[in-house]
Amino acid sequence: MCCGNNGRLSSLPPRERIAADSHWRVAHAFGTGLLGWLVLMPLRHVTSVAELTDAEAAMLGQWQVRLSRALHAVTGCTKTYIAQFAEAEGHAHVHFHIIPRMRDQPVEQRGPKVFTRLGRPEHRDLSTAQRDEIAAKIRNHLERGQTHRRTE
Repeated sequence: MCCGNNGRLSSLPPRERIAADSHWRVAHAFGTGLLGWLVLMPLRHVTSVAELTDAEAAMLGQWQVRLSRALHAVTGCTKTYIAQFAEAEGHAHVHFHIIPRMRDQPVEQRGPKVFTRLGRPEHRDLSTAQRDEIAAKIRNHLERGQTHRRTE
């Protein structure tokens, strides 16, 4: 298992275990200062999207949509950004950033420039209490199944 996924998910704080299934775990990012910046990561160590199993891949899209819908409902964001690089030192494993783009987000922090918000020092980041609080709201939304599915 990877990325803190050592089989003890239940012992992780709320911000580190917003939701999980047999393949994926959702956590709130740290060092962003942006409420609702989520990270979706496989439970096992994977360094390339091409290494995902068919079962992991099948759930990936569902997680991305469910989390985007939850962020819309909980944060009021206008859209979400989804990105995956697996290049940063210490984070060279597959993980997807699911980032709320707020209505009042400054232009200089939109699109790929949102990553200028990543890597903030602890004193400029959200507190653990703030991340736990939003994590609980997102978790509750997901557990209630309130994903506002569209059918066409």
